[in-house]
Amino acid sequence: MTLPEKVAQLFGVWVGASADGGEVAPYQHEMEEAVSLEALLPQGLGQLTRSFGTAPVDPALGALSLLRTQRRIAAANRFGIPAVAHEECLAGFAAWGATAYPVPLSWGATFNPRLIRDMAERIGRDMRSVGVHQGLAPVLDVVRDARWGRVEETIGEDPYLVGTVATAYVQGLESAGVVATLKHFAGYSASRTGRNLAPVGMGARERADVILLPFEMAVRESGVRSVMHAYTDTDGVPSAADEDLLTGLLRENWGFKGTVVADYFGISFLKLLHGVAGTLGEAAGAALQAGVDVELPTVKAFGEPLLKAIADGQVPEELVDRALRRVLAQKAQLGLLDADWDPVPEALAGADENDPAALRGSVNLDPAANRATARRVAEQSVVLLRNNGTLPLSRPRRIALIGPNAETPTAVLGCYAFPVHVGVQHPQIPVGIELPTLREALTAEFPGTEIVVAQGASVDGTETSGFAEAVALAKDADVVVLALGDRAGLFGRGTSGEGCDAESLVLPGVQQELLDTLLDAGTPVVVTLLAGRPYALGRGAGEAAAVVQSFFPGEEGTTAIAGVLAGRVNPSGRLPVSVPRRPGVQPSTYLSAKLGQVNEVSSIDPTPAFAFGHGLSYTTFHWTALDVESLQTGTAGEIRLSFTVRNTGEREGTEVVQLYLHDPVASVVQPVQRLIGYRRLSLAPGEAVRVKVTVPADLASFTGRDGRRVVEPGDLELRLGASSADLRLTVSCTLTGPVRRVDHTRRMHATFVTGPLRG
Repeated sequence: MTLPEKVAQLFGVWVGASADGGEVAPYQHEMEEAVSLEALLPQGLGQLTRSFGTAPVDPALGALSLLRTQRRIAAANRFGIPAVAHEECLAGFAAWGATAYPVPLSWGATFNPRLIRDMAERIGRDMRSVGVHQGLAPVLDVVRDARWGRVEETIGEDPYLVGTVATAYVQGLESAGVVATLKHFAGYSASRTGRNLAPVGMGARERADVILLPFEMAVRESGVRSVMHAYTDTDGVPSAADEDLLTGLLRENWGFKGTVVADYFGISFLKLLHGVAGTLGEAAGAALQAGVDVELPTVKAFGEPLLKAIADGQVPEELVDRALRRVLAQKAQLGLLDADWDPVPEALAGADENDPAALRGSVNLDPAANRATARRVAEQSVVLLRNNGTLPLSRPRRIALIGPNAETPTAVLGCYAFPVHVGVQHPQIPVGIELPTLREALTAEFPGTEIVVAQGASVDGTETSGFAEAVALAKDADVVVLALGDRAGLFGRGTSGEGCDAESLVLPGVQQELLDTLLDAGTPVVVTLLAGRPYALGRGAGEAAAVVQSFFPGEEGTTAIAGVLAGRVNPSGRLPVSVPRRPGVQPSTYLSAKLGQVNEVSSIDPTPAFAFGHGLSYTTFHWTALDVESLQTGTAGEIRLSFTVRNTGEREGTEVVQLYLHDPVASVVQPVQRLIGYRRLSLAPGEAVRVKVTVPADLASFTGRDGRRVVEPGDLELRLGASSADLRLTVSCTLTGPVRRVDHTRRMHATFVTGPLRG
């Protein structure tokens, strides 16, 4: 291959599918210069960016458009190599008419990796059916400050929860033949004060033990084939130019064999934002040297600037060859280099490509089976934070449904769901999927109940003139369902989402005032949150009749919430992030050292109102009969314990057993406790199970003073609880023997085995 042909395989072009099935056309973003496919294609093309996710287009016609362009790309270059087509899939395939699943924060709330794997497999099958090869998900960033706008895209504040759920998502997507992409590698979520793209100032130990752990797990266990660098710099080194991170750790240490792709425009940011490159050519060289293989979303630094830098002797051509081998190896895996490569996707098999009109409406990306999975995820992700006995509602005469999210169809969607991410720019086009409002869901759930509605306030406005109507309706109702929360958007157009960071965790606009006003009205208030991050609820945390938390629960979200309010669904979600008690105190995460918690040397109390892992049920569970096989083992050994969990209530329910580790004395400061395992248990009334847990000593490992991971001898506590603040059983045990060094091949999981209670 000539040098231009090599380089052409290392970048994408942002395109949009044609609404009539014609070829895709370049999409011009404000960060781009004009791109001519006609001029580029004789050299070849590495990737096609978001042909479905740029504008609303019928899925069948989008597939036809992509097919025609792929044939053109292959025909235009000497080697017949097509492009990799990638799309966003953060909360479902980001295409018009595709299922809008709950956002990743809801995945974390399920504590159910197997369910998330099933969901991801469905997403992957839909993407592959129309010709897409790569999905830009999941996000493995661990929440460090809930003011960050992209909290909704994360799985939670605990690295073990993030790692296990994200790994399951990758396994599902990859099982469908779609390349998953881990992002953002690494540290993006730790930006100072929760501001998007702000510098990251954490130390190497926090980075290793909190930020990197989920990526390490996914690289080892999921079969992932792509990683996306983060926008941010850590201690002055941008991820896109961090050779120690992208090559030393990821490839040489962890053994990753796939491709590293740029976050959109991230290579040019080395010049424009970080100031570590003087030209785009220097930026391209720095990224290639670090280990970035593909520039996305379109050609910028990896085009003429890179070619010129190579010609001037500033960048060795060997770096292009290294990246090219990885890109072509991945294309070979996808079958794109096969002599009999067939570009016709499953959705168009047997179709008449010359009759686009007949294709319209023939591809359904939101079938009943998808919606059923979306409903299961939504139902398992709803978290009941507080309940004074008001829930479940028992045939109320009149419900006053009040709040800015009472009648907003898109209130269940995060910023990367297609109707919010793209569709909002095309208001003349139908949404493409059914999005029942909370009013519609409650009407269906309570057929004999009168439901009266008032907005009361907007999501983020300052107007309070609607309070009087809301109070009047509340006083004449049996119960108030108060629908509060966020409006997802991008770059300041919402209250949650990319670039929608919050100054504090007070509810947006005047929602807290509306809540307080309705609490004073005297009618029981059930606070129902459709949000992208946790918010402090002020008086509501202690005075509301009930608090129901959902995190953008997707197209079936309002149906799931209504089911919880009615009792048709017994809530089983658990908090993946702590809910703060005070809006200005960050972080309120449970994952902190002793000095990060309430103490006598600071007037600030960061104790959350509702702790990580918290979630109530409509039944009760009793934990008993703890037995430990041995209270002592070596630093290479394991502790085995068992206990009984019984459903002592009158209805079926799910308990989420959570296992935490407390290391009272270590050579470096440790969190007071951290999650090292969990298991969902669904039990009938009166049913009991015996739970056996094996805990490898490897789970006590951490990054020592010399930067290497160690297991140290000494005393430990294994804490079994229903949340990080509701600990039911504790085992004090001891590790003996020498300090033991471990690496990425260490055991990363406790094993849980359940069986019927005997004797």
